[in-house]
Amino acid sequence: MFIKLFMLVVFFAVMLGIGFYCRAHSTDVNGFVLGGRSVGPWLTAFAYGTSYFSAVIFVGYAGQFGWKYGIAATWVGIGNTLLGSLLAWVVLGRRTRIMTQHLNSATMPQFFESRYGSPSLKIAASVITFIFLIPYTASLYNGLSRLFGMAFNVDYTICVIVMAVLTGIYVIAGGYMATAINDFIQGIIMLFGICAVIAAVLNSQGGFLAAIDGLAQVSDEAVSTTPGVFASFFGPDPVNLFGVVILTSLGTWGLPQMVQKFYAIKSEKSISTGTVVSTFFALIVAGGCYFLGGFGRLFSDRIDIAANGFDSVVPAMLSGLPDILIAVVVILVLSASMSTLSSLVLTSSSTLTLDLLKGRFVKEMDEKKQVFIMRCLIVVFVAISVVIAIIQYRSNVTFIAQLMGISWGALAGAFLAPFLYGLYWKGASAIAVWCSFIFSTVVMLANMLVRSSFPAMLQSPINAGAFCMIAGLIIVPVVSLVTPKPNKKVVEESFACYDTKVLVPRRRALEDEK
Repeated sequence: MFIKLFMLVVFFAVMLGIGFYCRAHSTDVNGFVLGGRSVGPWLTAFAYGTSYFSAVIFVGYAGQFGWKYGIAATWVGIGNTLLGSLLAWVVLGRRTRIMTQHLNSATMPQFFESRYGSPSLKIAASVITFIFLIPYTASLYNGLSRLFGMAFNVDYTICVIVMAVLTGIYVIAGGYMATAINDFIQGIIMLFGICAVIAAVLNSQGGFLAAIDGLAQVSDEAVSTTPGVFASFFGPDPVNLFGVVILTSLGTWGLPQMVQKFYAIKSEKSISTGTVVSTFFALIVAGGCYFLGGFGRLFSDRIDIAANGFDSVVPAMLSGLPDILIAVVVILVLSASMSTLSSLVLTSSSTLTLDLLKGRFVKEMDEKKQVFIMRCLIVVFVAISVVIAIIQYRSNVTFIAQLMGISWGALAGAFLAPFLYGLYWKGASAIAVWCSFIFSTVVMLANMLVRSSFPAMLQSPINAGAFCMIAGLIIVPVVSLVTPKPNKKVVEESFACYDTKVLVPRRRALEDEK
């Protein structure tokens, strides 16, 4: 217990110290929200990765999908690496940085307003962002509580409040720069922690080959009658596994807290370096989490899915580890949760301040007042999410994966296609963006309220969210082609940034012959 408490105290002290150290970088809006658009490649890459992977992944998704699909759940981590990280950086990184700076937008709703020439889109996007980030935040607390309860036997409410207060303090004090530096430290902890945990868990089963052999002997006729299916390449249900890959990988392309990381990139070199670092981080953390979860059925004697749900799988796998490793796991999940929470609260507060309150409810708002309001809203957002998390836990409304599925499905389904087409295609129209917003929010709300009325395939929030994302990619171009063309002046002004001439070193491009 002394080791666990000592490591926690050191961890919290470092996080808070960095928050206060970075106060000088958060005196204006650009510094508080984007770190002055001068964040280096390693900090940006780790900020992207740690915002991506949280306790929801480690506890909720790894446990649920590892139990359902066996070792094939590793495909989710591979999808997160290739589609959610590598391609996201390649496709979105440079263009996002160039156009958002050109349009002077610090948030995704501001981008929609400037790119499509529609102030009402900014309001709608800010409301959607605020509403659907809350269930995601609640899921972060829930995942953390499982491990804290195992390690310290501490009441869930205390875990939630302590984590929320500490995260709120360093975000309020240091803004984006404090978040980015802390994300880097937390990311290092996650990299080493997941490797140590995997090695310890597999060792407890006699090593990798013995664990695979044991998994091949597990059978569950309710899932599949195929022998050894949980140790197979695609598992017992490859179709639904594909839906999970799509939601958790492609979804990052439309999440405000993820895309906003590209706004702050410092330079061209930062993009190429950040792409490599972020992809490596995702491979180790996401691949490792789902790989670990794939062995969950080997611990079925400790797990009661009917009573405790899938969220109990990973804590049960870890319960027999030595105290020092339990402490590492707690710090690992704390790192994953606090990094994601800091990104969510910063995104939500900046969106409400800059996109909803400024110029509408508060007419006169200088830089200092904007930063002050954002700090106040961080407190409000954290408080709301804590209350909802506690209510959700007491009433046992839903599992972690379902909360995250609803949030990701609505946000990514609404924003992915409008944002992607907005960066690349001049023909995308504001009406098409509205259709994407309305379609995804309605579908995900309906899935939450009247799930039984959906077709069997779409009753899962995971599949419904993946469906919304793919549907948005079809809706935006189709509606754009059959509705009036967008304002040519607005479009040309937006895309003019890509034609700006810049000088680069010869190693980047050969000079033309005279």
